[in-house]
Amino acid sequence: MTGTRLAHGGIIDRNQPLSFTWNGRTLSGFAGDSLASALLANGVKIIGRSFKYHRPRGIMAAGSDEPNGLVDLTHGAHHEPNARATTIQLAEGMQAKGLQGWPNVEFDLYGALDLAHNFIPAGFYYKTFIKPSWAFYERAIRRMAGLGTAQTTGDKRQFDGLHAHCDVLIIGAGIAGLSAALAAASAGFKIILVDDKPHLGGSLQWNDATIDGLPALDWIGQARAELSTYPNLQILSQSVAFGYYDHNLIGVMEHVASPHPGWGDARLWQIRADQVILATGGFERPLLFADNDRPGVMLADATLCYARQYGVLVGSRMVIGTNNDSAYASAMGLSQQGAEVTIADIRSTTSPSQARAEMAGVRVLRSARIVRALGRRAVEAVDIQTERGTNIRIDADVIASSGGWSPAVHLFSQSGGRLRWCDQRLAFVPDQYKQKTSVIGGANGTSDLTDMIAEAFSTISVLAKARGLRISRALPEGPQAEIGQPIKPYWRDPAIKGRQWVDFQNDVTVKDIELAARENYISVEHLKRYTTLGMATDQGKTSNIIGLALMAELTAREIPDVGTTTFRPPFVPVSLGAIAGSRFGRLHSPIRQLPSYESHRALGAAFREYGGWWRPAFYPKAGEDERATIAREAKAVRAGVGLLDASSLGKISVRGPDAAEFLNLLYYNELAKLKPGKLRYCFLLRETGNVYDDGVVARIAEDHYLLSPSSSHTQGVLDQLELWHQTEYPSLRVHFHDLTAAYATISIAGPRSRDLLTAIGTTIDLSDQALPHMSITSGQMLGHHVQVMRVSFTGERAYELTVKAGLAPYFWECLMYAGADYGATPFGIESLSLLRAEKGYILIGTDTDGLTLPSDLGMTGPLLAKKVDFVGKRSLMTPDARRSDRRQLIGLVPEDDHFVPAVGTHAMVEIAGHRRSIGWITSSWFSPHLNHAICLGMIEGGRELVASGATITLFDRGKLSTARAVEPCFFDPRGERLHG
Repeated sequence: MTGTRLAHGGIIDRNQPLSFTWNGRTLSGFAGDSLASALLANGVKIIGRSFKYHRPRGIMAAGSDEPNGLVDLTHGAHHEPNARATTIQLAEGMQAKGLQGWPNVEFDLYGALDLAHNFIPAGFYYKTFIKPSWAFYERAIRRMAGLGTAQTTGDKRQFDGLHAHCDVLIIGAGIAGLSAALAAASAGFKIILVDDKPHLGGSLQWNDATIDGLPALDWIGQARAELSTYPNLQILSQSVAFGYYDHNLIGVMEHVASPHPGWGDARLWQIRADQVILATGGFERPLLFADNDRPGVMLADATLCYARQYGVLVGSRMVIGTNNDSAYASAMGLSQQGAEVTIADIRSTTSPSQARAEMAGVRVLRSARIVRALGRRAVEAVDIQTERGTNIRIDADVIASSGGWSPAVHLFSQSGGRLRWCDQRLAFVPDQYKQKTSVIGGANGTSDLTDMIAEAFSTISVLAKARGLRISRALPEGPQAEIGQPIKPYWRDPAIKGRQWVDFQNDVTVKDIELAARENYISVEHLKRYTTLGMATDQGKTSNIIGLALMAELTAREIPDVGTTTFRPPFVPVSLGAIAGSRFGRLHSPIRQLPSYESHRALGAAFREYGGWWRPAFYPKAGEDERATIAREAKAVRAGVGLLDASSLGKISVRGPDAAEFLNLLYYNELAKLKPGKLRYCFLLRETGNVYDDGVVARIAEDHYLLSPSSSHTQGVLDQLELWHQTEYPSLRVHFHDLTAAYATISIAGPRSRDLLTAIGTTIDLSDQALPHMSITSGQMLGHHVQVMRVSFTGERAYELTVKAGLAPYFWECLMYAGADYGATPFGIESLSLLRAEKGYILIGTDTDGLTLPSDLGMTGPLLAKKVDFVGKRSLMTPDARRSDRRQLIGLVPEDDHFVPAVGTHAMVEIAGHRRSIGWITSSWFSPHLNHAICLGMIEGGRELVASGATITLFDRGKLSTARAVEPCFFDPRGERLHG
């Protein structure tokens, strides 16, 4: 394979030369080249080494189905360790090098591994590297068998994420996709047309067809111009649809050649469409023969693509093996460019295509098959077996083959669609549809251009009729259909000696599949994993059908009985940076700020992150350390009044006629009987019965509830509501809305909290009779509407004011100003944590873990009293849930009053000289009100220990101490301060 740049033709811009390097050597190409076409034009034969045996490999295909052409690519800030050369657009200054060769791919010392191929078949790793351990061999094996090396520095490229919705999403802009776009646009649909090439037209770009009386390229240009006049159509070229997800959500990766300032050079689109039309075409399959992986062995259609699209004649003496008519177009096209072409057709019959090829100077051998490729570093000759059983040898620098076409059904399968085997096409085609999807053109197994056009218009016509629309454009006139000879089934010749490659990317041969069959790996999924056939980035594009056919033959089954493997996204590799988009660094998990952030900063607040929010931890004064500040703030709340910004608390509105029934099914506590204007402290459980979140639930009206989940769990609780409503209770009339960002909450706590609210003026009756503890009301305060909850997390009389987020700074400043007369003190999360620990109030995720049940926290009433089913109820009835020795929440008072054990300190017992942990401390503070240390802990059989007043041994960083087991409420156990 010598590769020659033709003097004319192609879509390249010969007036814009580009310089790039290959393995350190400077080469040249043109704008419009792919990296693969530029390498071929420069006579590069070996592009890499095979994954397992380090055999030399060259370019085989022209698109995403390329199995060999993986390179290490650097261009500016862009580094891609496993770039597919056929899909990379050449750019000035690109630096590319081949993979897996040491010291380089041209001369690879690891190539000696191929001499031992008989000793390293499929499954070799599983059977050999057992002793002493896999880890002993892993580094050396990965160094030899790995692909590219990922960079150690961050990717400096900018990625963008976009969302879009359309009526019709068309994937693929070949003849079928363009026809569908023309029809849909004229009918008035909102359309997005996606194609992975920089130019529309698909294989029509190198086809001799005439459409509407125009050569194919001219018709493509006319169609593109017409489409540009429709404002309801958007074209995303050089964009690959890589994933088809639920509810017609399509992931699309767009590569932008010249991004606008401020935009990234790659964009990840999430497109949701009412209807998806897959016009993704098909992949040409190779034929099997001995040493069919030599550099210079290519797919027939790819050779024509390089000649007509890029102006590169990949060889001067070419042999094409085929079992179908499609290869003759390549043969005639290459012959017209000056190549000496021979076709070895397995079929004995004569077709019009053969006759035309012979008239064009192509040598046609009927009933002939390629037996072997000759040459080690590249193809030099080919052995062909004729119908008489004799072999002839032909000098050649390129061997191309066409074993038929496999529809590109990857996205269709990802959508949940089912396939059926078509004997006429020798391929799997779409059959049962799961989502609102249509498949047309080559992806549907249709091969005639005129039929593709008709299929596209018919599909759009059905959609238009359902919408009351009409296609206003005439059907394009395709070429006259030609009756050719059918494809002949041919998967291999068992008489051929020598290795025949099925999966080029993963180095899987026919012998590997035979070995898998002998070892009883008859399931197609087992075959895939045992041999790696169709795995990794290739996804079986060129190898899958051949592998299935061989497995069927070896196990005496039909191909459809063998089945197909599961095609999973992504269809082609997608950069993790693109998936992350701008969500990295500080934006990876953005910390949210409170509406009154500036007010707190002016007060000198020390900020920390709590549940994804940047909140005041405490407000230190000059000369105060953290402990002193927390003690002062806690004392101020107990003695007078404190202000806490609680805006991060979740606020989820649940409304609808069935809101009460729905929430009663989800929550551990009884909510259907909760009266309007009242609150209830509740647990939300997982299906396993474990506590997921806690919080207050308010009933505003008969059909309206307000949930207040913890700050870090708001989104998770909302997800739970949506999940259960969509999957289990879709008939219930209820909807949810997250109001957290729209409203701010200020907590006023302490014995003088009501005095402060009265002082600023309000229309709300704040008396204990009108607004007792655990009640909710609303009215006017400071001239604005405000919602007031009588609820406390400190154990003191407390009120939570909820106002529009924009009013938060105003309310905070007014409360601070008016509160000066009452000793109002701002207090932070650390002070709140001390106050709640004194009362024995829990923090989810701090005092609980993924195993905690409500009964472990002492809340058993709802399980006994609530008659209806709820999420997690059955899990609470298991023997494990009823064990008396479960870890339970208790209080612990260290014997040394001033010793504060670290959180995580283990409680332990000693049995037969061995220590065993029976739990650990979850919260630990020095209480300024009790003047001694207090702890909360989850301890095995905790309630029995409390009842007996047991002393527990603590193990704190190598030191032993003791603590008494007590009730978890240390302060005001009767709750008198909440009401008084």
